[in-house]
Amino acid sequence: MKILLLEAFFGGSHKLWAEGLQKFSAHEIKFLTMPAKHWKWRMHNAAIGFAKEFKKLTFYPDLILATDMMDLALFKALSKTDLPCAIYFHENQLTYPWSPDDEDLKKDRDNHYGFTNYTSALAADAIFFNSQYHQNSFFKALENLLRKMPDQKNLETIQAITDKSKVLYLGMDLHTLAEGKRESNGIPTILWNHRWEYDKNPDEFFQALIQLKGKGYKFKLIILGEAFKKSPAIFEKAKQTLADEIIHFGYAADRASYQSLVKQADILPVSSHQDFFGGSIVEAISAGAYPLLPRRLTYPELIPDTLHTNYIYDTSLLEALEQLLKNWELRAKEHDLEKYFKKYDWPMIITAYDEAFEKTYADYQTKV
Repeated sequence: MKILLLEAFFGGSHKLWAEGLQKFSAHEIKFLTMPAKHWKWRMHNAAIGFAKEFKKLTFYPDLILATDMMDLALFKALSKTDLPCAIYFHENQLTYPWSPDDEDLKKDRDNHYGFTNYTSALAADAIFFNSQYHQNSFFKALENLLRKMPDQKNLETIQAITDKSKVLYLGMDLHTLAEGKRESNGIPTILWNHRWEYDKNPDEFFQALIQLKGKGYKFKLIILGEAFKKSPAIFEKAKQTLADEIIHFGYAADRASYQSLVKQADILPVSSHQDFFGGSIVEAISAGAYPLLPRRLTYPELIPDTLHTNYIYDTSLLEALEQLLKNWELRAKEHDLEKYFKKYDWPMIITAYDEAFEKTYADYQTKV
């Protein structure tokens, strides 16, 4: 089967996912892409550009696969395609926490982007979410949005979308992370490998480390992840206050450098307010890091229920991390979580993707 992937935000985790899918799928997959910037404009106009390019293609697909950073309904209207269309939700704008500094939020214009996700889902023949938490939270937020409408609420469309939805966990390149993990040198190395943005809650993370340093705890620190023009001020404060602990601070030069640094980490304390799947967390765990995850979002879903006591915390991050550091040698010996995350490695998960694509195509043919 031939598949055309429309990726309006071809960078970061979206790019890694697309390239992994293309590499491991049994189907022939080609891309139409746009650079990973101006996400709001992508949601407005990516469909227009893709429709133009689609009409020029010499590669004629059997299935179109879009991701969430575009308007699939507009693409279908402009391209006049009669092909089955699926959409993969890496994230959605119904539940994504907006920065309090965003001008659209201040002017009450933020609902538009969530509505675009809604109409894209309506237009799709199949919808894939990267976690069960993501799917559940999407439908809860969608109902809240539709109930705000003055009339024509169309609440029955929620069930129609639900009926064609499926969880398809994020496929990742994990086997290279599991190779060559270094032995701990006794002083635990703590890792941050997320975007430098407010929704990852860096203030709680760094304030906990600063307080623990003040109490005399010894640790090293690796800070990875992409920084943006308006990264939270706490990063600069941490760079100065934790200078003696820092092994690396900043974006990794390339994938190999990133993986090498992640393999040096012992502990992954997480404070995020938003994660639809948690790709950076899965990477760190696969490389051997001991995660401390709050009981929210997708995290309880990632960790086997029988191991929640070890890795899921209900207190503050400061309390959870201090308890871990107090008993680090014992807890490190008991840590054996990587084996549960092999299921997200592309060679293990790709069959589920290919079967989902084949079912979408077959179901569509029965309707035509």
